[in-house]
Parts: sequence; C-alpha cells; structure tokens
Amino acid sequence: MALYTRESIERVRDAVDMVELVGARTDLRRVGGSYTGLCPFHEERTPSFSVNAEKKVFYCFGCGESGDAIRFVEATEALDFPAAVEMLADRYGVELRRENEDPRAEQRRRRRERLLALVERAAAYYERYLWESGDARAARDYLSGRGLGEQVLRDFRIGFSPPAWDRVVAAAGRDGYRAEELAAAGLAQPGRNGGFIDRFRGRIMFPLADARGRVLGFGARSLSEAERPKYLNTSENELYHKGRQLFGIHRARGMAAKRGRIVAVEGYTDVLALHQGGITESVAIMGTALTQEQLAELGRAAGTVYLAMDADRSGQEAMLRAARGARERDVELLVAEMPEGTDPAELVSSDGAEAFERLLDGALSVPEFEARRLVASADLRTPHGRDRAIDAARPLVGSAPANSATRDEVVRFLADKLDVEPSFLTTQIEERPIGVADRGADGARRHGAARAPRAGVSRDRDAASRKERTFIAMCLAERRHGREYLSRLDDGHLSSDAMRAVRDHVARHFDDPLVDLPADDPMLSALVTEVALRGEREASSQDALRLTFLELELQRIERELRHATRERDFERQRDLWPAREGVKVQINELMGQTQ
Repeated sequence: MALYTRESIERVRDAVDMVELVGARTDLRRVGGSYTGLCPFHEERTPSFSVNAEKKVFYCFGCGESGDAIRFVEATEALDFPAAVEMLADRYGVELRRENEDPRAEQRRRRRERLLALVERAAAYYERYLWESGDARAARDYLSGRGLGEQVLRDFRIGFSPPAWDRVVAAAGRDGYRAEELAAAGLAQPGRNGGFIDRFRGRIMFPLADARGRVLGFGARSLSEAERPKYLNTSENELYHKGRQLFGIHRARGMAAKRGRIVAVEGYTDVLALHQGGITESVAIMGTALTQEQLAELGRAAGTVYLAMDADRSGQEAMLRAARGARERDVELLVAEMPEGTDPAELVSSDGAEAFERLLDGALSVPEFEARRLVASADLRTPHGRDRAIDAARPLVGSAPANSATRDEVVRFLADKLDVEPSFLTTQIEERPIGVADRGADGARRHGAARAPRAGVSRDRDAASRKERTFIAMCLAERRHGREYLSRLDDGHLSSDAMRAVRDHVARHFDDPLVDLPADDPMLSALVTEVALRGEREASSQDALRLTFLELELQRIERELRHATRERDFERQRDLWPAREGVKVQINELMGQTQ
C-alpha cells in the first residue's frame, strides 16, 4: 500500500482542533495557557492531563502518556498509524495523497471506496426504515421486548430491510450503481427470473463495521422462527470477511483501551444489552468459532480478553480453541462462566449489568476453566473413568505457567476432585519426556512464555520500549532536529540493550537506516525496520519531538532516583531531585502550564 505524503499528514495535523478532539474523550477546562482534565488513559480523581491547543500536543503528568493528535487517536481508538491518519482526515475534511501509487492499486482503492459508499447508503436506508416504516413495527416490538432501548439501537445503527424484493436494488440503480457493484457489495443476488433482487428482505439489520466505524456488511435476523436461516450474513466479498469481523468493535475499542480489557460474547443482542448496561468494551464474535484474525483484533484493543460464551458445549469448545491461539499472541485470556441456559443479554435483562460484572470479577484463567470442565465431564465413579481423567489432567496442569498461583490452584482443585495427592499430578508432569507430542504440555511452555510480559515490571518495560521506538521514529521523521535529539539519547534513556543497539544503528545510518542490517541479529533488524518504516510514513513536529524526549528524560531521572533510594545514596538523591523538577518545569512550559 502506498504511503501518504508527508505534506498530507502535516495538513491533517494542521486541521485538527486539539481541544475538540480530546474534549470528546474527557472534559477540558482552560487553565492559563493550556487546557486540563482527567486523563483518558488511566483512572484518576484529580486532573493531571494537559493539552496545548496551539502546539497541538498532550501530556499526562500522572501516567506520562504524551504526543500529538495522531498519537492520541492511536492510543484512544486502538488504531495503527495509517488508520489514525485516515480517521482524522475524514473527521476534519482533509484529502490524503499517496506517494507513487501504482495505477492498478489506485483503481482497486477507488472501487473499494465506491463499494463502501454503497454499503453505507444501504445502512442509512435500513436504519431509517426501522424507525419510520409501518412494515417495521414487528421489528421494533421484538427489539423492545428484548429490553433494548431506542438510544442503544440508534448508537449501533440497527435497521430493518423492507419485505419487498428490490427496494435497495432499484434505489441504487437510480443513483448510478451497477448491478455488478450491488452484488459485489453483498446487497443483491440473482433472481430466479433473471436480473437481481435484494439479498436482505424483511429482516432486522445489524451493520457490521470495522474498527473505524465503516460499515462493511450486515448480519440479518429473521422475525419469524419458521423462516430459515435465522441469521443471514453478508456473503464473503471484497469488503466483508466474516473471520475478521467483530460486531461493535468501533464502539468498544475506546473504552477497551482505557480499561485494559475487552469482553467477547457471541451475539448481537448480547453486545447491545451490555453496552446499554454500561459495559461498553463488549464485542460479539457472531458465532462460536473465534478466529485467529478476530483474536488479533481483540489483542490490539486490549491486553486482557474476557470470553463470556454460552455455557453449552460449543461455547466451551470455542473458548478452548481461542486459548490455544491466545498463547501465541501474548493475549491474556480469562473465561467468565455463564449460568447454564443463559446468555449475557438475558442475564442483564433479568439481573442487571451488575450481575454480569460479578461474572467478570470471578473470571477464571483458561487452565482453571479447563480443570472444572474436565471434572464436570469425567466419570469418577469407576477406576477406568478416574484413570482417564488423571491422564487428561496431566497436560492440563502443564498448560498453567510454572511456579504460578494459577498452577497451584489447578493442582489443588484437580487433586481434591480426583482424590489423589497434589504431588502425584506434579510428579507426572515433571517426569513426562520433553519430546512427547502433547498439545497441552507444549501449550504450557508457550503459555508460560506469553503470559510473563503481562506482569508488573515486564509490562512497564513493554510500555517504555514502545515510547523509545516512537521517539527514534520521530527523530527520523523530523529530520531538521531529529539527528540532534537522537544524539542526546544516552544509555540511561533506554530500557534495554536491544533499544541501545537500535539507537546506535540509526545514528550510524541516519539517512538510510535500512542499510547494513545485521543478518545474524533478527531482533535488531526487526526493531530497526519498524522504526525506519514508521519514520518514513509519519511526520513529526519539533514540539512533539521535544515533549517525548522530556518524557524519556523524566523517566531516566526517576529510574535513577529509585536506584539511589534503594542504595540509600543520599548525595545522589540530592542531585537528582532538582534535575527532576527542572524537567517538570520544561514540560509545564511546553504545555502552557504555570506553576
């Protein structure tokens, strides 16, 4: 895909109203030369978040998040850089230009934009038809009967397709769309007597949007239990791929990023009920087969994924398949067990959103969930049944991270239910040959490695590494001052030897960082490539560059202060305290704050 020109990105930055953009996430009030409010990135009671409207940068004095408008959208909307630029360009009416775009790629892009416009028109039509047509009265009654209010239905743009055969086809044709385009967008299909007819007729329409809110297709529910299929989705096409789709992701990702969690359920009405109840970080996988692409999207939105599937066997199997994928993607997966015969929408309707929150509070790790499932399905009345259960328990215990509270709990639970000594289960695991082809044991090694970065210091280091990579990319993007700022980045600013190696390589090859990449160090090559490509595709301002450097400098001083405190080095502490305050003063001045 061709990159956007730097001029385009600068025009996006210039067009942004920073106060309006940030003000949609948190209430801001003017204090001196800046605006302050509660930080949208962490929970706080006293405002520590600051916005400089003139320089168009933000900074939180509490958690240290900082950057420009594009970084703000990336962080709050869980979008990558190109998607954040496109979202801001759409919002502020800026035309984006691409560098050296291949004519065929441009043709594909323009066709895609035309199909997106066609699907958007259909979504607006279905939505209007639900609220204005007498034909949709039964649909309105059904949705109301599920306890869903008008506001949440309008928020998600729920609609109704007319019972007639060709309303959408005829209207689109009058506006210049070809039948082939209607079929390509999943809105029409060939009729028995030739020509094309509407694919969706007399159904409740659930628009299926991507993370930016662009409608790609529809899920359509019949009103009559006798009508089959009960749910009819848009068929796979140039825009819509069911395996990538998460219903409600565009409305959930902001709160998911803030809370650090995202809740995955099965159905459309489950999501609507949860959002209506205030659990707005909820999405639906629209079935029980959670795909790796969906799991990747969930992981981009938040580090912890709660699965709240139906309590039947298919729902449980879906959770276990998802668990195996999560181990590969450094996603923490927790299982909220639903009461037998109840889905989230029914639970919220009968007992309120608080009941669902209690389920989330009691969520289990996947090994704990599997242990309970194993015991529930085992025949413990016979020696043969108990032996089979014990055999199944071995890889299950191995799937829990070694030397963890999770493994201890799984061992304790299984030992109690299977009536064996805890040491019997752990010995069986330890004596198992390494080469045994055991998915559960293999999962344990992968799972233990994947879960580790989620804890404490490792998570902090991940965040620090991201900021360091961002800063080096900004140096490459802001070439007028970037080389100077990069030269000021010493070892104390960086959290790992890997990032120090990246800095050294970029400093040596500032004009072309992708030359002389070490063939024997794939990690270094990958990190350098990441910052180089990001530096190519984004522009940066001097103010944003300076702000990020000051944040790294503040982090360096605070790390040294913590070390000096542990070592009881009072002289070093006395030197560092004024240095820390000096950096804070500079940040205050940049943000327009007054002391």
